[in-house]
Amino acid sequence: MKKSVLVIGAFIVLAAVSCSKKDTIEPAGPEVEIFNELAQNSIMQEDTLVFKVKATPGSSFTWAVNGKDAGATDSIFKFVSKNVGEYTIAVTALLNDQKASSEATITVYGKYKYGTFILNEGNMTSENGSLVFISPKGVITDSVYFKVNGTELGNVTQDLFIRNNKMYIIAQNGNTNAVGETFSNDGMLVVANAETLQKEASYNAELTTLSWPTHIAVLNDENVIIRDNKGLYRFNTITKNLTFIKGSGSAEKLTMAVSNNKIFAAAGKKVYVIEANKDTLTYALEMEATVSGVVKASDGNIWVSTTGAPHKISKINQSDYSVVQTNSISAGSVSSGWGATPGITAKGDTLYFSGAGTNIYRHIFTTGATEFMLDAKTKVQDANIVYNNITVHPLTGEVYMNTIKGYGTNYLINNLSVFNFDEEAKLSANYQNHTSFPAGIFFTYSFE
Repeated sequence: MKKSVLVIGAFIVLAAVSCSKKDTIEPAGPEVEIFNELAQNSIMQEDTLVFKVKATPGSSFTWAVNGKDAGATDSIFKFVSKNVGEYTIAVTALLNDQKASSEATITVYGKYKYGTFILNEGNMTSENGSLVFISPKGVITDSVYFKVNGTELGNVTQDLFIRNNKMYIIAQNGNTNAVGETFSNDGMLVVANAETLQKEASYNAELTTLSWPTHIAVLNDENVIIRDNKGLYRFNTITKNLTFIKGSGSAEKLTMAVSNNKIFAAAGKKVYVIEANKDTLTYALEMEATVSGVVKASDGNIWVSTTGAPHKISKINQSDYSVVQTNSISAGSVSSGWGATPGITAKGDTLYFSGAGTNIYRHIFTTGATEFMLDAKTKVQDANIVYNNITVHPLTGEVYMNTIKGYGTNYLINNLSVFNFDEEAKLSANYQNHTSFPAGIFFTYSFE
């Protein structure tokens, strides 16, 4: 009975509205909603993001990007940008002279923000340094710095560091090679946007007092720490002042680690600690044997490898510099060899080392177990010389190794090999003939 009454009542109301000569029915306006097909709010520059519209049938559309007409009238809009930044994508639907809008905000980041860099030294008498990039999808591109800027890095590039969205690249010779010839390049220190690689600054004359600089670590613009044959220096990129850090004369030709706004550097049987705005060492930690590697741990502490008898790996508390734990290595070597990169590399509590050779070992720090993983020569042709040490990817856990066939012209025959040890040891990728005396492998994720 209630249903009937409700229906009749509704009919009476409807009839009354229909019979009124004073009231008119306005045509309905559009309803519109924008959809991001990939459901993501960030995209790499030059990639495409597709937007679609759900709207009242019969609607027409106009699209705008950051308030400017995009010149599109379809229900589908493909957004591409060469420039980084934040963008507002808006669509306006028109129906019966009425409008409705919907919008979405996305961020475009640089194509080099995420991925892997290989820094090539080049030839010290005839070739500048260069930078190779491997995208997260595994696409490799040579000479990316040159392709962005049209200029080259310095002669014998040795190390790079990323901090506050800036990439710092140090070169041993700058624009004058080892035999005094002048090179056309961007000098001894280059600062570039870490996402786009566009050069922001370069320094050469300000650093000519340095003797073959090899490594760099950065706390901020005023505290760029550079290692050379004499020790460690603090370079202020704003004032351009270069200051020697007292007591740092034995700093080794090895990669430095940064944790909690402090820099840790190998120095014979010691580990130096450097803090911002100080021209003297903060601390010098005594180890039992020669330090072959200093690496930041995932918990913020510091891994230190030593090459005594036996070889050891220790975890150092980054706050009070105490030794948390030390493990002896039962197989393999943690030596850094003749290279300039650490003898160890770590992901979580899993460390890898090869003693600068082709035999790769794994050490699980929590259990103390060490095991042989594989000889790279069994998987990679012409892997005769390991040029600088292996590095583990901080996300995938894959181990990267640079090898060359030999010296002379044989350095042109080279491999960047990627090994996966999740189940059985396998070669998951191999990039051939892209390197020129590779100084190191650098993952952008390691600097986050």
